[in-house]
Amino acid sequence: MMLLGWILIAIPVLLFAAAYIGYPILLAALPRRASTEGPSGEWPEVTICVPVYNEAAAIRGTLEGLLQLDYPPERRQIVVVSDASTDGTDAIVQEFANRGVRLIRLPNRGGKTAAENAVGRELWGSVVVNTDATIRIPRDSLKALVAVFRDPSVGVASGRDVSGGDLATEANRGESRYVDYEMWVRSLETRVGSIVGASGCFYAIRRELFDTIFPEALSRDFASPLIAREHGYRSVSVDAARAHVPRTRSLQSEFRRKVRTMTRGLETLWYKRQLMSVPRYGSFALMIILHKLVRWLVFLTAPLAIVGGLVIAVVWPPARIVMAGVAFLVLGTFVSIRFESRRRLPRPVAMVGFVVSTLAAGFAAWMRALAGELDPVWEPTRRPGSGDSTLG
Repeated sequence: MMLLGWILIAIPVLLFAAAYIGYPILLAALPRRASTEGPSGEWPEVTICVPVYNEAAAIRGTLEGLLQLDYPPERRQIVVVSDASTDGTDAIVQEFANRGVRLIRLPNRGGKTAAENAVGRELWGSVVVNTDATIRIPRDSLKALVAVFRDPSVGVASGRDVSGGDLATEANRGESRYVDYEMWVRSLETRVGSIVGASGCFYAIRRELFDTIFPEALSRDFASPLIAREHGYRSVSVDAARAHVPRTRSLQSEFRRKVRTMTRGLETLWYKRQLMSVPRYGSFALMIILHKLVRWLVFLTAPLAIVGGLVIAVVWPPARIVMAGVAFLVLGTFVSIRFESRRRLPRPVAMVGFVVSTLAAGFAAWMRALAGELDPVWEPTRRPGSGDSTLG
């Protein structure tokens, strides 16, 4: 019984160690890829795509920020795709028509990917930049993002998410630390060749790789580096192309976001599963397996650790104290999350809550994905301070 319990505990622990510790160590040990950047010249024409749904509170500041980006105005197209918004978003966007902003309105809600598919028929630039309505982009970030396409081997460029917010009012502090970790891993991947997933908040892709009929229930930002690899391109993370992403105000909001994004990620991975063929795609396939599949398997197998602990507790009384402590932490976390909107959570509780809610969200995502419960119609994550879309 003891051996069985330890085996059950070891499964998620080893998967965690491989994905979150072993993988970065492996990347750091690999040789750096040499740059093949071409000569600088005229900036390419770019189309900035902003899918929105009921973003009246943020869209004006977002568009003002995009218009102030340091990029030749005559080589920049801004297209806002309204996913059948009902709160006046469309009217605000139309105010910017004389400043070169185009509005495309979908007659019925179809989700973020459907909005991106719609803009695919209206592309003007040779590079397509995708961003969210609530993200603040510094003036110099667009040029930094687009400049990497001087390297003819690059098909996708992903910006660097900088997560932050007001610590006095937001409980979800763990999100910032996780984002920093993820950006670090992507930097390591870029050094050795290619990232395996782009930031949905701010990334760019060559027009010829922008698939206008991509399945609406899947994640285009995750799939874009995979599509690029299929066509012989690599994808990179650009540290200088910062995008400031306000944290969600609560763990409840973050839980819902993670369930949605992980479910779409799992389905996208299955849709592009041929890229996990090591004989065909070599190290890129291994990177997908370690960065995505093994990491997500941690969430699926996490309940095994609890079962293993209970098995051990049956035959070893001291383990019962440990399991009681775990149960107390989990229960206390969920109670605190339930009432977090009424008061500020203590830092230790907030961090434990972030870990517990992330594990729960990951397991829920697996259950939804395995059951085929896909919902392409997305509810954008409402973030604090989203109306302030510009940074110097």
